[in-house]
Amino acid sequence: MSRDAVRRVPGMAIPVIETERLVLRGLREDDLDALAAFYAEADAARFVGGRLEREDAWRLIAMHLGHWHLRGFGQFCVADRTSDTYLGWCGVWHPEGWPEPELGWALVASAQGRGLATEAARAARDYAYRVIGLTTLVSYVDADNHPSRRVAERLGAVREEGSIDLRGSPVDVWRHPGPAELAGR
Repeated sequence: MSRDAVRRVPGMAIPVIETERLVLRGLREDDLDALAAFYAEADAARFVGGRLEREDAWRLIAMHLGHWHLRGFGQFCVADRTSDTYLGWCGVWHPEGWPEPELGWALVASAQGRGLATEAARAARDYAYRVIGLTTLVSYVDADNHPSRRVAERLGAVREEGSIDLRGSPVDVWRHPGPAELAGR
C-alpha cells in the first residue's frame, strides 16, 4: 500500500484555513519532529499536558486526528504561510470528560511574542462559530500561564470567577464572546 493511501481517511477532510501569516491545516506525520521537540522541553509543555517522549508525541498527533474524525472538529497544525514550517497547534477540542468545547493553542518558542497565537486562535474560533455552529467557547488557562492569559484577553475572552479542576489541575475559565456578540462589534 502506498504511503498516500495510508494517510487518507474516508470522510475525514480537515479544512485548511489561511490567515495573513499562517496556514491552519491538519497535523501530518512530517510534523512529528517539531512537535516532539516542543514536548521534549518541560518548560514549553508545562501548560499543555507536560513533557512527552517522541512516541507519545506521535500518539498525540493520532489522538488529534482521531478527534477530528469523531467530533468533526479539532486542533489544527499552525504553520508558516510561506514556508509551511510547523509553528504549533491551535483549535477547538472537546475530549471526553471536558466540561465544554475549548479553544486552545501552543506555539514553539520562536513563534511566540509576535501575535501569531492570537491570529491562529481568532481564525479557529471563527471557523468553530461559522462552520461548526458552536455558540460558545472557553479557554482553560493555568493562572501562571501569563502569555495565554494575554491571548485570551486580546480575543475578548473574559475570565469567569473561580477556577475548575481539569484532570487534576486548577485552571481559570476564560469565556469567549459568542458569534452574536462578535457580529455586533
